[in-house]
Amino acid sequence: MAEKRWKVMPPQALSFPQGLCGVMVLHFSVCMHSMFEPLNLSTTIMATFFGEVLSVYSRAVEEDDDELDENEEDEQIRRELEEKREVHLHWSPEVSESLKSGNKLQCSNFVLAVGQNASSFLSVHILSTANWDTIGRASAWNERSRAVTGQSCEESACVFYRHKDNPTVLICQVSCYVAEDQLFQWTEKVFDCLQHRELNVTVLSDTSVADYKTADYLGGSSAPFLRSLHTSAFGDQPVCQSLEQPNIVTGLPAAVLNHCQVHRIAAVVYQCYSDVIGPDSVTMETYKPVLTKLGRSIQLDLSPSTDALRKFVRTTDLQSNLYI
Repeated sequence: MAEKRWKVMPPQALSFPQGLCGVMVLHFSVCMHSMFEPLNLSTTIMATFFGEVLSVYSRAVEEDDDELDENEEDEQIRRELEEKREVHLHWSPEVSESLKSGNKLQCSNFVLAVGQNASSFLSVHILSTANWDTIGRASAWNERSRAVTGQSCEESACVFYRHKDNPTVLICQVSCYVAEDQLFQWTEKVFDCLQHRELNVTVLSDTSVADYKTADYLGGSSAPFLRSLHTSAFGDQPVCQSLEQPNIVTGLPAAVLNHCQVHRIAAVVYQCYSDVIGPDSVTMETYKPVLTKLGRSIQLDLSPSTDALRKFVRTTDLQSNLYI
């Protein structure tokens, strides 16, 4: 009977692609084992990095009650978090009764201000007069919710105003952050309360000039400046040039613009690019041409009081000392 000979191959003699080091160790381990006794190939083997050959035992694992309880607990936490992040609309009693009876809000012009500069502009130049009534608010809790002085985070989320002399003109100030998973909810719920016939939507939005992409150099005197983006149903002429590619509109203005495009509503977004953190009087002046064009329906205060401007600028300075 021929004598069985076993050859031990050194690891450096083996050439395997990267990622197959386990196979190399297995081969070397089998060769080491073979020097002492023939290996039964019917046995499933597993190689370790210490040169041993171990048997592998498999077993079927079924979900036990503990895992089921954990899954149910996780599901409950997820549902509670979704309920907490739900967008809620709180209307005045008069508006609530009208909506419950199936009558939507008559609206010819809806002005939405998103961001500190845009919201402060409306407060200083438009809402400072006594021609506006507060008709509701929307609350949207998320991780970045922050309360304004004297108000809870829900109360300061966004507020709806209606013109006393012309009830078809509505204004909404959004001074909080609306998360990505809340944008669709916010847009659907708000516009579901408005009559879409002859509706014109104007969105004022502010963002950092660092987000603006251009091939040309932007000097310090270039900011702040406006760019516009509108739906196909918008038939008027914007007060500034269109937003150039590859720049985009994000957040709530983008959600509103998308909703209006799908439902064929005339809408335009005016995005202000500023190099100042927080509201300032220079950036607020940039929005003047937008609402001056709507002068027939919205009366613009071109010379607001100094006290009104100081109220917003001072508040921002106290919160932005970290960046000075």
